[in-house]
Amino acid sequence: MIPVGMQSCLSFALLVFLLLPSTRLSPRYRGLLLVGALLVGLVPLPGGLPLAGYLRGLTDELSITAMLWLLAAAALRLGWTRGSSAAAAWQLWSIFAVLGVVLYPASMGVGMLDTYSWGYSPRSLILLIGALTLALLLLGNWLGVLMLTLATLAFSLDIKASDNYWDYLIDPFVALYAIAMLLASAAGALRRWRRGALTPVPQLDEGLD
Repeated sequence: MIPVGMQSCLSFALLVFLLLPSTRLSPRYRGLLLVGALLVGLVPLPGGLPLAGYLRGLTDELSITAMLWLLAAAALRLGWTRGSSAAAAWQLWSIFAVLGVVLYPASMGVGMLDTYSWGYSPRSLILLIGALTLALLLLGNWLGVLMLTLATLAFSLDIKASDNYWDYLIDPFVALYAIAMLLASAAGALRRWRRGALTPVPQLDEGLD
């Protein structure tokens, strides 16, 4: 099992690094900023608990997919990798938005199904995630393949405190982020469509006089 403190410190450092404005810094100084965020998270506060531990008290442990998404975003910010295409982003947002809609309303008592219990004997759920992983592989969405594969591998190795597959696969922050990005993207597409619809079409005889 991974020590909780290690995951908490890494989550804290990645979140702080991604939230701080650093686009004007060189890649070297961005790397130093990430190391600095990690060190700040280790600073003990009165009571002995480090700052990163208080973040864990508010958010609990992030899912494996959330950690990988944060790591991918940090690698992009550091210039170590290129960003994914808009289609690949849509695919990931859609998958995690649907998973969130399936899991969280039911876990809060909406409906008759207890979808969270599926994660304790997750054979069917793993088969579903395997099919999604294969689909992402065929689409060339390597980040999605990595996220779903490593989440399943981490569950099989029991590296988190939870025995439920859902806790490796998704958390409220991933679900809310995916839904928010889908809505924002759809709103942007609607605005562009409306601007295009309102733009007058040039007449063929313009400029002939």
